[in-house]
Amino acid sequence: MTKEKERKMFVGVVWNCAAELKLLLTAILFLFSLITILQFMPSRFSLSSTSNLGTCVTAPSISTSNITTSNTVDSVSILISAVNNVTANIPPPPPPALAKDEVLENGVVKRAFNPFGSAAYNFILMSAYRGGLDTFAVMGLASKPLHVYGKPSYTCEWIPNNNNKKSINVSGTKILPDWGYGRVYTVLVVNCTFPVPVGNSKNNTHGGKLLIHASTNGGGETKFNMTDTFVALTESEQDFTKFISTFSKSPKYDFLYCGSSLYGNLSPQRVREWLAFHVRFFGKKSHFVIHDAGGVHEGVMAVLKPWMEKGYVTLQDIRDQERFDGYYHNQFLIVNDCLHKYRFQAKWMFFFDVDEFIFVPKKSTIKSVVDSLSAYTQFTIEQMPMSNKLCLEEDRGKSYRKWGFEKLVYKDVKRGIRRDRKYAVQPRNVIATGVHMSQNTVGKTTHKTEGRIKYFHYHGTIAEHREPCRQLVNTTTITIDQTPYEVDTTMRDIAGTVKRFELKMIGSTLQRTRQ
Repeated sequence: MTKEKERKMFVGVVWNCAAELKLLLTAILFLFSLITILQFMPSRFSLSSTSNLGTCVTAPSISTSNITTSNTVDSVSILISAVNNVTANIPPPPPPALAKDEVLENGVVKRAFNPFGSAAYNFILMSAYRGGLDTFAVMGLASKPLHVYGKPSYTCEWIPNNNNKKSINVSGTKILPDWGYGRVYTVLVVNCTFPVPVGNSKNNTHGGKLLIHASTNGGGETKFNMTDTFVALTESEQDFTKFISTFSKSPKYDFLYCGSSLYGNLSPQRVREWLAFHVRFFGKKSHFVIHDAGGVHEGVMAVLKPWMEKGYVTLQDIRDQERFDGYYHNQFLIVNDCLHKYRFQAKWMFFFDVDEFIFVPKKSTIKSVVDSLSAYTQFTIEQMPMSNKLCLEEDRGKSYRKWGFEKLVYKDVKRGIRRDRKYAVQPRNVIATGVHMSQNTVGKTTHKTEGRIKYFHYHGTIAEHREPCRQLVNTTTITIDQTPYEVDTTMRDIAGTVKRFELKMIGSTLQRTRQ
């Protein structure tokens, strides 16, 4: 046979077997690709035994009676065993069995649902404080749908440091102080009041741990009652002794301000005016707790710093709460934390915003006013709404030298409108609080404070970085957009006194503060 005939015969054989060669080459390529991929896969994806692959391969009901390559499965098993020897680690626990669809006796197909993950946390702890010898307050956020559509419950457990004493359990009282304003999360205060004092003992072993057992009680998933247990507070002997000392003596401050969450691009000048005014107004025995939810930028920090150094201001960074979708930067949570953190350090606690200025008549002082209201746990404060753009014509050309509350002198006098109030409390008698008032007090509340105390509200000015005077007016009364205004120079008249007070207290360091 010539070489030419041999070549033609070889080509013919190859051509006739082309389909079988393609199949063989494809199978070889697949197997080597599988080996390469498995070597680089994380251990949690490794096969724990050859039986797993065998199950996958043999699951379909396929007859193998006509397959001539009977050693294929054995070859694959050997290959998988070799790969497992390289990649095997301690296998992860098997996942829970999935619920499956089933056909009921009546022919209805009952579909199965398998949940994974979590839509909202059961409880997000912010803080917990002792409120007495036998009581505690725990502040946090909880899933709003859980509280709207379910009935979650909370059990408080006190575990004493003294190992010879048993733990005590009591049902916690849940309080939702945000009036339903919550979004994904709602603010929750859990009050834990035990039948006996906890944390002290006859052998001088003090302190312990407060545990909260938060149970869903079928909320959201009616088939299960899930309980999350966490340590809300750990108290050492020194902590208990310090509390008793604070609890027993007179409050450090006459007045303490609990501010709501500050956010946005705030005007340093407006914050400067507000702080100088109120430090003078409340006096030496006052303190201001400012909560930064993103609003304290470099310019605002420069305004706060001198007063922080003087001991009048405490700045708290609460930006991390933005991770959780609550109402208005979770301000209800923040004011409750402030209430319980400082409740034994102040005689009176005030709740209002940094665009609002508290005022009492000239013949009065803030001390004389609260003394006249000492029979009440809480009193509310009347609002005086001021225009944020109307100024006097006489300030033309020189308004930029005046402070905001000095030049914004037109008061909204529309009648028949229910206006928001702000409030003050004697904090030892308050269990939980809100933004405009508290509904959880021990003692009386009065709203009849007209003529004794009020606040001027400059809405929309705190984040304004340009000159607020938009319209200069040469009249004592004016109506704009059906809203009547009248000139009120109450705040204008005391602006000079406030400026001199600031200069005396912190010098000229803030003289060049920008809008």
